[in-house]
Amino acid sequence: MTGGNNQEKDISRMKPSSKLLSMFGAVALAAVATHGAAAQETLTINSFGGAYEKLHRDLVITPFEEMYDVKVEVVTAYSGDTLAQLRAQKDSPRFDVAHFSGGLEHAAAAEGLLSPIKPGELSNYDQMYPFAVAGIEKGVGPTYSTAVIGLLYNTEQIKEQPTSWNAIADPAFQNNVLLTDAASNTYGLLGFLMINKVAGGTLDDIEPGLDFVKGILPTSTVVSKSPEIQQNFAQGNAWIAPYAQDYAYTLTKAGLPVKFVQPEEGGVLAPITVNLVAGTDKRDLALKFIDFSIRAEASKGWAEGLRYTPTNKTVELSDEVASQVVFGEDEVAKLVTFDANEIAKKRAGWNEAWSRAIAK
Repeated sequence: MTGGNNQEKDISRMKPSSKLLSMFGAVALAAVATHGAAAQETLTINSFGGAYEKLHRDLVITPFEEMYDVKVEVVTAYSGDTLAQLRAQKDSPRFDVAHFSGGLEHAAAAEGLLSPIKPGELSNYDQMYPFAVAGIEKGVGPTYSTAVIGLLYNTEQIKEQPTSWNAIADPAFQNNVLLTDAASNTYGLLGFLMINKVAGGTLDDIEPGLDFVKGILPTSTVVSKSPEIQQNFAQGNAWIAPYAQDYAYTLTKAGLPVKFVQPEEGGVLAPITVNLVAGTDKRDLALKFIDFSIRAEASKGWAEGLRYTPTNKTVELSDEVASQVVFGEDEVAKLVTFDANEIAKKRAGWNEAWSRAIAK
């Protein structure tokens, strides 16, 4: 008994020490957890809000966070706002990665706000179409998806698929042609530049395009915003319109009999790029994010979700999706790119000429 009592005493004496050790252990674990949370890197990017940003998170942002155990801070900011912030924060940028559409990445690169990327820094570089990585060594990030401007047409009113941009001048479609304002709408401008190219014009000479537009203007309708396009197709006023393939998908989902076609002269690229911000102290992580953004899975997801053309040439699509986007090397080879820097230089003058041309 005596021995037993001593053992119990020993155990009772040990209990405080065990509790203390357990407490120290819990504190240590908490410290490790706190240190781990503090050590988790944060990458700051912009995205464009709404359904686009939701898909962006699903395809790229959340999977990237999970794969690399990092936090991606997303700032909802369109391209113009992002460029303004990069200019204002040039010496100490908030963003590590910047997404642009509308060609503003060219202006940002020219101003030294974006950093060049070497092909060897992207493991997916060799999977990309050449146009998608053409500017990376000059600071223009990869095109991870792209809208394409071509022709939208009402399949119930136009039984035979149009094959040329000149189809909008077909007398059979008089009073049912819809044009988008080139002065206020980027897609409208790109469509007009393609009309000008087919008519024999260049970026130095838009008169052929203006003459073409003036020729069909009396029997055409001009709108400025995409909801007006949907309204005109829904009301039967529009049978054919130069615009983007992703918007054709919007109309199709709304139950309208609208299809997109890339004419034989080609469609126009409207790239969406992912760019390395100059001066970021997270260069390595930012490059991983950019590389992750151009992988085949993401490129496929943009086509399936919003009907953007894949820029990763290894992507495989279902027949349904492939029929609604410009897809495959032969079709992609027809795509036309207009010099974004030239557009920026000349747009103000073009806007004035366009406005004079359509004035009634």
